[in-house]
Amino acid sequence: MAEQKGEGKADQKADLRAPETIILKDKQAKILVSLRTKDQEWYISSLAKATGTTYVHACHFLTMCNGLGVTTSERHGKIKVIKLTEKGAQVAELIANLYGLLEPQPQKQEKKE
Repeated sequence: MAEQKGEGKADQKADLRAPETIILKDKQAKILVSLRTKDQEWYISSLAKATGTTYVHACHFLTMCNGLGVTTSERHGKIKVIKLTEKGAQVAELIANLYGLLEPQPQKQEKKE
């Protein structure tokens, strides 16, 4: 019985690393959509602040994104500048489009004559 519990936890951890389980969560999606903004340089701390998450959470997520080829980072002294790769830009665009489709649409009022 104890072995089954341990195996279940291992399976859960494996599932958490699957792309579909890390990208389509609210804060992770917000990080990727934020990175689409090219008028500023994004650092882990600025992404965390802009998306309402912690530095550690953003750092962990971005490390996984680097591994998936979605983001890249460049060191500028002590600071890492985070950017989307071409693949990441496509993923972020799809997420933004999905959010756009899910936004409530205003009700059209019918004209009464």
